[in-house]
Amino acid sequence: MILILGVWTFLRALFGRSTAVTLENIALRHQVMVLQRSGPRPRLRRQDRILWLCLSRLWVNWRSSLLIVQPATVVAWHRQGFRLYWRWKSRRRAPGRPPIDLEIRTLIRRIARDNPTWGRRRIQAELRFLGYEVAALTVAKYMRRASRHPSPTWRAFLRAHCHDIAAIDFFVVPTLTFRLLFGFVVLRHHRRELIHIGVTDQPTAAWAAQQIVHAFPDETGPAYLLRDRDTIYGADFQRRVEHMGIRQVVIAPRAPWQNPFAERVIGSIRRECLDLVIVLNERHLRRVLRTYLAYYNLTRPHQSLDNDSPRRRTVEPISSGPIVTVPEVGGLHHRYQRAA
Repeated sequence: MILILGVWTFLRALFGRSTAVTLENIALRHQVMVLQRSGPRPRLRRQDRILWLCLSRLWVNWRSSLLIVQPATVVAWHRQGFRLYWRWKSRRRAPGRPPIDLEIRTLIRRIARDNPTWGRRRIQAELRFLGYEVAALTVAKYMRRASRHPSPTWRAFLRAHCHDIAAIDFFVVPTLTFRLLFGFVVLRHHRRELIHIGVTDQPTAAWAAQQIVHAFPDETGPAYLLRDRDTIYGADFQRRVEHMGIRQVVIAPRAPWQNPFAERVIGSIRRECLDLVIVLNERHLRRVLRTYLAYYNLTRPHQSLDNDSPRRRTVEPISSGPIVTVPEVGGLHHRYQRAA
């Protein structure tokens, strides 16, 4: 309506008393143009209808000059436009609160999943500390509904107990003369740290028990020791481990996936070390595994540790000096550090 009044004011100021004549000329010229571009029956476009709607509002005698359509048709156009306008204005919108950003929704679900005992108000407080002002009802809308008796996930349960878990396992290494040697690994779950690697050609229960003593001297043993059902862990081994106050956890038969960290580290030893060298004898294998243990714990990045090593590495500033290369594991791998 404001636009029509503005156009009317402009035309009145421009043409003065001859406004009606000018509008009549516009109407007649437009009808001639429509007839020239159409066939036997004139076809009106949307802009034609809009023009005649405006003329019907600005010009009193618009019906007298209308030839191509009936005046009732123009009135019908106006009513149709009125209905369309109010249909658009009264369109149905999504009920409830407006949706929030996907990032915040994902964060709410993440916090609720990681903290199953938290309610909406505690999650709201945590979001406020992170710079997000979200209503408590909005948090309740997007968080996962917790059960009456919430329980942590298995991942959270294992993470809470991994400080007290160690795993052991044997692996076989052939030598240059086709002799079989046995390697024995001891791994802590917390930082995936290789505590000990032993080598022998005749593994026994007493020898395996002595390796546990070397790995955990002075009552530094874990609360739980994860192992398979190999017969090498005989009575002597079990008795020694029990005297150290360590509880043994035996996996199911033919289920190596239940001791995944030990199996994974043995695979890394093979891929990154033993598959790239030819072992000459027991002494050579012991020396190679000793160098790999140092590389694994001090240099090798681990994805589960945020690409850090089992023994944390410090970030060296650029001002410390130039970068030097330090070969490790006989040159199979390298360490990069800044020379002071």
